[in-house]
Amino acid sequence: MGKFNFIPTGIEGLVVVEPTVFGDARGYFMETYQKEEFAAAGITAEFVQDNQSSSTRGVLRGLHFQKQHPQGKLVRAVSGEVFDVAVDLRPHSATFGKWYGVVLSAENKRQFYVPEGFAHGFLVLSETAEFSYKCTDLYAPGDEGGVPFDDPSIGVEWPDVGCEYNLSAKDKLHKPFAEQTFEYFERW
Repeated sequence: MGKFNFIPTGIEGLVVVEPTVFGDARGYFMETYQKEEFAAAGITAEFVQDNQSSSTRGVLRGLHFQKQHPQGKLVRAVSGEVFDVAVDLRPHSATFGKWYGVVLSAENKRQFYVPEGFAHGFLVLSETAEFSYKCTDLYAPGDEGGVPFDDPSIGVEWPDVGCEYNLSAKDKLHKPFAEQTFEYFERW
């Protein structure tokens, strides 16, 4: 048995990753990435940057992407719990405009692989959460794009967290999905 269970999502390229966790009375150990096993599952991304954020309940980050420097991401919740979402922005994909969401938590230890050509975001479900992600390209200021988290043509079903969602000023300004073109993702 491998160290990971790779679970397809129904959207080409999006994969939920369950690591094998070895635990005893002292705690646990798990690998979060292993190049050969990921490659055997079809994930051949080269990661060049790691990021981590901390947020409180109701913080919604996303739905983000980079245009000329798209980032594939391997994401997980190090502490707390989040609802993580990816939206297919690849114009020639059979699932263009479709979304997939998964709960990632410190408890379930699941990860989510989001390849280039997708918008990505997450909502914090717990009191606090630390979110960690590996990226396939560097952050490029000025290359950012986004779609509204509540765009009706996408229809993400965000969970109720008992408070208003807390968005950045920038995330409140994204143009609707239908008013954007995604030609920069034609190669994906």
